[in-house]
Amino acid sequence: MNSMKIKDIIIWVLLLQPVLTSAQDSGEIKKWSLTNCIDYALNQNIQVRQSILTNISNQVYKEQAQAQKLPSLGASANQNFSWSQTDESSGFKGTNNSNFGVSSNITVYNGKRLNMLIDQAELDLQKGIYDSESIKESITISVLNAFLQVVFNEENTSNAQSQLEATEKQLELADIRLQSGIIARSDYLQVKSQVATEKLNLANAKNQLNISKVSLMQLMELPVVSDFSVIRPEVDEFKNLQQIPIASDVYSKALDIRPEIKSAALKKESAAIAQNIAHSGYFPTLTASAGISTGYSSINSKRYSSQLNDNLTPTIGASLSIPIFQKKQNKTNVAVAKISYQSAELEEIDTQNQLRKAIEQACVDVISAQSSFEASEEKFASNQESYVLAEEQFKNGIINSVDFLFEKTNLITAESELLQARFDLVFSYKILDFYLGNPIIL
Repeated sequence: MNSMKIKDIIIWVLLLQPVLTSAQDSGEIKKWSLTNCIDYALNQNIQVRQSILTNISNQVYKEQAQAQKLPSLGASANQNFSWSQTDESSGFKGTNNSNFGVSSNITVYNGKRLNMLIDQAELDLQKGIYDSESIKESITISVLNAFLQVVFNEENTSNAQSQLEATEKQLELADIRLQSGIIARSDYLQVKSQVATEKLNLANAKNQLNISKVSLMQLMELPVVSDFSVIRPEVDEFKNLQQIPIASDVYSKALDIRPEIKSAALKKESAAIAQNIAHSGYFPTLTASAGISTGYSSINSKRYSSQLNDNLTPTIGASLSIPIFQKKQNKTNVAVAKISYQSAELEEIDTQNQLRKAIEQACVDVISAQSSFEASEEKFASNQESYVLAEEQFKNGIINSVDFLFEKTNLITAESELLQARFDLVFSYKILDFYLGNPIIL
């Protein structure tokens, strides 16, 4: 981190460039993968870009703090013209004076205040970088959730379309059997009503798909386009891993890698330095100075260059400033710094507690999602078997349309529940990966 120069961070500010480059890339991408979506969102997100600008400011403040240890150097030049009346007959007589000087001063001792300001600036810079990472990770999880919603709704739409096509074939069969007098008109109307219901289900599924696409595009800061589509990951390949994550183990690992934890720790450390900085106000300040000056006056008969050479005056000195009574200013600064440190301590504890609670919930969600997925698989398999039997019986006229549609409705419900359970399982696994520091990929 110490080797990081401002020019290195400015390279980061290709964040200011992605407005152009990402817009160009978005026109080239026909189908968006999860990685494409995350990268684009991170490039376009205003919070991310603002956080990087904050990091650049912190780097500037750090370099300024380091520069305070260097001696100052200043130069001065004065030219004065004056007129005085010598007597009533001769009038005014003019004179001119020139003065030049160079001076420098340096702080020799001030209770290590300058060193502490440098350390604090370094901590603030590192904290800002961790804050940027926290923002990026939060956006990554939001994009993951929105992306999976699109994939889920695409799958749901596809299932609704398949269900409608199957029922339309059943309606054709029912029409033939009605014309042959094998079934009553009421049975035929039951199947026809089911077709209408499934058309509505398909329309609703398409609407939900469009809404989820808009949500994802807006989260990415991508202008809404009608031909937006995602690359469907092979979520069917995600199996129930039968994981039993131990929250305390996950939490222990997360404490070492989570940027919000590191940021909170650095904030507390910075607050501790701030206390020492406040205490340094009780110490005297010793400064050293040096300079050289010269001058010229027209009253002197010597030449200009000779006067400048003869009038050279080097100086050197030291100044000691001792605080004796400052109207409780130092005492107030120390008290406020102490309160800020205690606040930072509480914030660190709260951040750790929030992480622990989130991990505990994530572990419970994994176990719950696994149980739901397993139960949904069994339910779907059972309903699918019942539906196949009912379909065969309906074709042979053994059962009426009411009984058949009852089994079909059960199958549709079970299929929808299985689909939701599968995506809940995928998301819960990814959230667990997130806290373990594993890459978020599908």
